[in-house]
This record gives sequence, C-alpha cells and structure tokens, in this order.
Amino acid sequence: MNVTFLGTGSAMPTGERVQTGLLLDADDETLLVDCGSGVLHALQRTDVGYEGVDTVLLTHHHLDHVSDLMVLLKARWLAGETSLTVAGPVGTKELLDGLLDVHEYMQDRMDLTVREVEPGSFTLAGFEVSAMETRHSMPCLAYRFERDGGPPFVFSGDTEAFEALIEFADGAAVLAHDCSFPDDVDVSNHPTPSTLGETLASADAEVGRVYLTHLYPHTDGRHEEMLDSVGEHYDGDVRFARDGLSIALR
Repeated sequence: MNVTFLGTGSAMPTGERVQTGLLLDADDETLLVDCGSGVLHALQRTDVGYEGVDTVLLTHHHLDHVSDLMVLLKARWLAGETSLTVAGPVGTKELLDGLLDVHEYMQDRMDLTVREVEPGSFTLAGFEVSAMETRHSMPCLAYRFERDGGPPFVFSGDTEAFEALIEFADGAAVLAHDCSFPDDVDVSNHPTPSTLGETLASADAEVGRVYLTHLYPHTDGRHEEMLDSVGEHYDGDVRFARDGLSIALR
C-alpha cells in the first residue's frame, strides 16, 4: 500500500499546504480519503490523476474536507470517465444531494454511487477498512486501512486526542493524526502537541510512526517546538507530514 499526503492543511489556507486529502493505492486500485480545496490539483500531480480515482471516502463533511468533491465529479465527466463512488458518515447522501441541487447541471452526468458507513468494518475499493467515531464538532470517523495482510495505515480524521483512538491504531505502521495548533492556542475539537503526546504515551498501543497533519497557519515556524512538546511525553517516531509526501507500506 502506498499513502500520499495530497493536502496537510486546514480550513485557513497558507499558500503552502492545500486542504485535507490522502491517496491510497495498491495493485492498481486507488482510494481518495477526503477532498478539500486544492486536493484535485495535488492529485493531478501524481501518476494516478483524477481519471484514476473513482472512489472517495470522507471522514466528515466540513468544507476543508469536501470542497473539491464537485470539482472532481466535473473533471472526471469532462475527461470521459463514467462513474464515481462517494462514501462517508451518515449524512453523506444529503450532502451530495444538496451539492447537486446547487450545481444542477451536473445531475445525471455520471453514474454516482453514494454509500453511508458507520463505525465497524467494511470493504471499499479493495481495501479492508475499519471505522471509529472521533471527538469533533460534527460526526467524524477515523479509518484503519489494510490490504492483503500488509501493515495497516490509520488516519485520525479531525479529532481531539483520546486513548481509544490511539488504541484503534495499535499495530499500524503509520498513524496520521490531527495536530492543528501549538500548545499556546486554546482549542477544542483538535489536539495540541502536549495533549497528543500525553495520549500517545498513555494509550495501550504500539504504533510504528506518527505523522502530524491538518496544520493551521499557527503552526508555521514552530514545528521543532511542537515536536519537542510531543517528545516530552512520548518517545516514539513523530514527524510532520507535508503535501506530496508518499510512503510505501510493505
């Protein structure tokens, strides 16, 4: 399984990071996880491109995770592709129906399949997926991805840090976790480095590597400080994700 961070930014653009999006690919099968603003451009810089992605899985419905959905739909239609599957938490069908009401000319342009998922296990685009609910300001799911018995990859979605989520990632080669702000920002619904480090240390889980993502402008120039804050509590391998970073899990 290959994991590419298409976008590691947040709802406040910096010009350096686009909004949230991850590309998973294995054995000629692909899955796009979230589709925030700028993700389509980042996707087109990969070998897969938007023609090669016919399945999208959403963590939740905030704008910085869904705003390129209709852009993707139209680009695939213009490129001659005929189908798109969008999966996500309960409410995903209502979201797509509303977007198509606004962009009425896109109705019936493609074979659009909408699938709503709940916490538990399911298969999507050839990946074995497990989902659990996170702690965010709207319903949001974290996902654990496995493929052909290979090492798992876990994406936290948007969330506060809590032990059950870290334990959900037990045995994962990589955990990509929300770390939106440095410690001096008073925030809920997202973790700071200290709270994430404390939670990583206290959870009963072994994780190979942690990548910090969903980064607000407040984190610019403060990466070393943030890593030090995590490291005061947790001695594992923690790094910052960046747009375009690709990781091969074998």
